[in-house]
Amino acid sequence: MKQVTFLFALALLFAANVIYAQSSLKTGDKVPLFVLKDQEGKDFVISEYVGKHKLIIFFYHKDESDVAVKEVCAFRDSYKDFKAANAMIIGIGSGSVESHKVLHEQHQLPYVLLSDPENDALRLFGQKGNFFHDQRETYLIDLTGSIAYSYFGHFKRGEAYTEKALSFLRTDGVN
Repeated sequence: MKQVTFLFALALLFAANVIYAQSSLKTGDKVPLFVLKDQEGKDFVISEYVGKHKLIIFFYHKDESDVAVKEVCAFRDSYKDFKAANAMIIGIGSGSVESHKVLHEQHQLPYVLLSDPENDALRLFGQKGNFFHDQRETYLIDLTGSIAYSYFGHFKRGEAYTEKALSFLRTDGVN
């Protein structure tokens, strides 16, 4: 009986991941418009940046988690390369403005962190949350406001994760 219950639970998790993958925004979709508070408590209006920069939008889970720290620091360490490609990095997490400010200062992040405590932006991007919190999604938005690239996967090595987005920027001529 335990084995049947385990297999049933495993099947449910697999089905949830398939449904999740089918509901996320895809290449060619327009970036959803949203307003969130940044780490300073100021309104960040995404429409003010569309068309001015390529946007790298990445979602992370908790400010204090080891995986989130790896993620934000990987983007920090590649910041100059993204900036050279006219790309603006935007991190979005469910933590409070205050916890984002601490993370931002503690790790000397040169880019904005947005607070999404109700997961409003997360839902706009078609993400429903996931049982596997070490999986993250990153979107590259071109100058027309369309999703040019997205990456969803496990975040174990930060450099490899950010390198995928940088490689796409360098080779595919994102406008």
